[in-house]
Amino acid sequence: MVSRLQPTTQPEAIYPESDGKPMADNTQQFRWIVVVKENLEWLFANDATVFIAGDLLWYPLEGRNDLSTAPDVLVVFGRPKGDRGSYQQWNEAGIAPQVVFEILSPSNTKAEMNRKLLFYDRHGVEEYYLYDPYGNCLNGWRRTEDFLEVIEPIDNWASPRLGIRFDLSGAELQIYRPDGQPFLSYVQIAGQLEQERQAKAQLEQRVEQMETSLEQERALREQEQRRSQALAERLRAMGIDPDQA
Repeated sequence: MVSRLQPTTQPEAIYPESDGKPMADNTQQFRWIVVVKENLEWLFANDATVFIAGDLLWYPLEGRNDLSTAPDVLVVFGRPKGDRGSYQQWNEAGIAPQVVFEILSPSNTKAEMNRKLLFYDRHGVEEYYLYDPYGNCLNGWRRTEDFLEVIEPIDNWASPRLGIRFDLSGAELQIYRPDGQPFLSYVQIAGQLEQERQAKAQLEQRVEQMETSLEQERALREQEQRRSQALAERLRAMGIDPDQA
């Protein structure tokens, strides 16, 4: 009797949604991650085909749950906005993030960042930006042909994909939108909105005052007109033609 071997089924791979590492090690690193991510969200708010995320695990290959990384910020053109537990590239039409950002912290080692650069190079990233807020140092790489090549010079470099410009002339990096407006923190944006609200309220108040003044002038003219008409009627009653007076 010959027994048939039953085909073995491979267990379905599980792709964790966390690597157990904190999003940031300190307030400065966290602030920069939020500024870059939220300003990019704002920049592409009206484009439903640009997906942006912060600290999201990216799995480039199906079945390889041991192969992943979580860029501080990633940008994917050609994928819809929406919530995700992780970015599983085979479920995203095979599209790799085109742009990634990393913000350095004192705990990051050179070997760790070299591994990330190699990961991004191997798996199709087009632009990679690495900012050290402690030394105000920005490095960038852009894909040319089949590999990521260092961007030199990086100061005043404009991202081909994002259209944003990097300025290192000040005490810290300043990033500018394509329209020339700077990236802002939430506090700065809220402050601008409050200033605009107050300016709008002051303008409405001035308009209301002008309308009130015009209404008062109109009422005075009507009152004077009624007085003139009453006086004319009294003169006519006395046999005097006011038009000939």
